Amino acid sequence: MSGLSTLKELKEFGYLGKEKAYEVVVTNTNKIADMCEKMSPIADYKATPHIEGCEQTIRDITMNRAHELYGENLPEIVQARIDKELDSIIKNGFSVMYIIAQKLVKKSNEDGYLVGSRGSVGSSFVANMTGITEVNSLIPHYRCPNCKYSDFSDFGVKNGFDLPDKICPECGHRLDKDGMDIPFETFLGFDGDKEPDIDLNFSGEYQSKAHRYTEVIFGKGTTFKAGTIGTIADKTAFGYVKKYYEERHQIVNSAEILRESVGCTGIKRTTGQHPGGIIVVPMGNEIYEFCPVQHPADDPNSNIITTHFDYHSIDQNLLKLDILGHDDPTVIRMLQDLTGIDPQTIPLDDKETMSIFCSTDALGVTKDQIHSEVGTFGVPEFGTKFVRGMLVDTKPTKFEELLRISGLSHGTDVWLNNAQTLINEGTIKLEEAICTRDDIMIYLIKQGLPPKPSFKIMESVRKGKGLTEEQEALMRENNVPDWYITSCKKIKYMFPKAHAAAYVTMAFRIAWFKVHIPRAYYTAFYSVRADGFDSEIMAHGKERVLAKMREIDAMGNTAAAKDKDMYPILEIVLEMYERGYNFTNIDLYKSDATKFIMEEDGIRPPLNSIPGLGTVAAQSIQASREKDGKFMSIEELKLRAGIGKSTIELLKAAGIKTHY
Repeated sequence: MSGLSTLKELKEFGYLGKEKAYEVVVTNTNKIADMCEKMSPIADYKATPHIEGCEQTIRDITMNRAHELYGENLPEIVQARIDKELDSIIKNGFSVMYIIAQKLVKKSNEDGYLVGSRGSVGSSFVANMTGITEVNSLIPHYRCPNCKYSDFSDFGVKNGFDLPDKICPECGHRLDKDGMDIPFETFLGFDGDKEPDIDLNFSGEYQSKAHRYTEVIFGKGTTFKAGTIGTIADKTAFGYVKKYYEERHQIVNSAEILRESVGCTGIKRTTGQHPGGIIVVPMGNEIYEFCPVQHPADDPNSNIITTHFDYHSIDQNLLKLDILGHDDPTVIRMLQDLTGIDPQTIPLDDKETMSIFCSTDALGVTKDQIHSEVGTFGVPEFGTKFVRGMLVDTKPTKFEELLRISGLSHGTDVWLNNAQTLINEGTIKLEEAICTRDDIMIYLIKQGLPPKPSFKIMESVRKGKGLTEEQEALMRENNVPDWYITSCKKIKYMFPKAHAAAYVTMAFRIAWFKVHIPRAYYTAFYSVRADGFDSEIMAHGKERVLAKMREIDAMGNTAAAKDKDMYPILEIVLEMYERGYNFTNIDLYKSDATKFIMEEDGIRPPLNSIPGLGTVAAQSIQASREKDGKFMSIEELKLRAGIGKSTIELLKAAGIKTHY
């Protein structure tokens, strides 16, 4: 096969004459190419796994749950939403994806771990009825758990948990409140034919079990970890080129190094595995029809097998499940174990819990004591300095407002230099701001725009593509204000409301424990989220904590990364001390290796919270004491636990009695 260009080939055959040379070089070679059958080294069709009877199963599960909640004769709004969704799901072959997710979530729940939904799956009412998500996407409404009475009247609120308490007019039972008002279109598209992407947050403790359960569902040898490809970044490429010339003692200016590094950027450097991606190959097919397989990082000793191609190269061919690990379900499970309280029974309209998002009163401390105007330290989604600033600006008092703040905080160019400015200038209120992608479609339809153009505008804005001239003109024709159009143009990425709803629901439950059962909350937080906990600094009273905080503050941006990571934990510890709670001493026999223990007198830190004492050594000490009892000498401790002199010194420095 010639490696010459077409022009050079024509020149080579110039002795044949211009017309004949063209026929030989161009015309004939194209004729031969057209005669060849087009082949692909991998399958070019979609191979979706199938579960026998999944279409009827999803219908049965949905209807059974709907009747359980809303009665034998379903309200028209419920029946219509179910019919609309099931029609799209079944007609487009999406039933199997729903049933897979339903089985995974059900198994996790049965094993004691809640599952949080991600992305737009909470937009689907069928997903709620099948147990995939806790988010109910219907409009705000009341329903009676006793007689199944329901009321979908417009009460002027945007979220069911913001409805006032009400007694059932039929039987006198207290009514449940629900409904997040999220359109189905944001999940499966306006025509209901967009392939669903069901992402689920499992407890980090349970994630590996969920991965293994996929093989139980589909059969051995049908599931594989999704592979990833790590590429060379621009700075790394620059370093490679620079080092190349340095090793050869050649002097090259920075501009030339930069020019050459561009050619290296993006080249494959290594392979890995997606943190939660599982590729499913249908029974009857082989993975090799679609993709080679390998060990991550080409490590032949690894027992993990991944796809050789990254998922995006084969997403048109095979199904990927996103089974991700997350801390929130782990924290919730630990809180349930500590208190015996079922987290699903926690009222999401609890006034005291809601109050910590705008003040510190419910915690029994002042803002000066904890250096914060709100009480959300350690509350998922609302504990960072950035989001606490948003809470101070907006002063939320409703569940819907928490969803809006979550949407604003996760978007790009949605809050800063956009909604924040509009709110601070008094142009709009929080309830009017564009906070989640769903807000756009709902607002535009209410303004009089047709549904399909409203959906397309939402899709364009949420992807950061702004507005076309035609879209802007249509918005102005329907009296959409200038500030709204300008806001849309600034947005680069928008969070789905369903994702915000799922996250806020989990966060509110955790916040409830913080307000009502503080010792359990702090115990769970330290155990799961406080990797940087240092008992030497944090477990000896608030003065030492304050001193460390002042030290880090004084260093500013020059503070070490370890200190910056420690600061949020110091804030939580200070708050705990100010609320009147304390730590007990670390004890060789009473302390766990890695988890904090809630006791009557306080919270006992684990062995690995001693600076310098690693988790492996802590676990070895715990295992040996549980197996053979107390240590009679330092030598016995060293021998049985397999630890060295340095670990003994750390224990002594921490004031721990090492033997009897």
